[in-house]
Amino acid sequence: MSTNEMECKARELRQLQALIDEATAEAEAIKDALKAAMGDAESVQAGEYKITWKAVTSARIDTGALRKALPDVAAAFTKESTVRRFCVA
Repeated sequence: MSTNEMECKARELRQLQALIDEATAEAEAIKDALKAAMGDAESVQAGEYKITWKAVTSARIDTGALRKALPDVAAAFTKESTVRRFCVA
């Protein structure tokens, strides 16, 4: 692929990403409006749609606190991974 072709693809990618960002922001605004309308209700039937907004509890390990309290244990169970980050600036 030539430099000109790469530039065109990068421009197209940025335009598509802008559309995605705009659609995501619009979707979040709609979600926020629905949540506000639901108030404290966990579930609402709206015509053919059942809308739920429930509390979910999860348990996660606080790795920072673990490293502080038991650094040897934290080091023994730490797994490194390498990824390639793609960015168009």
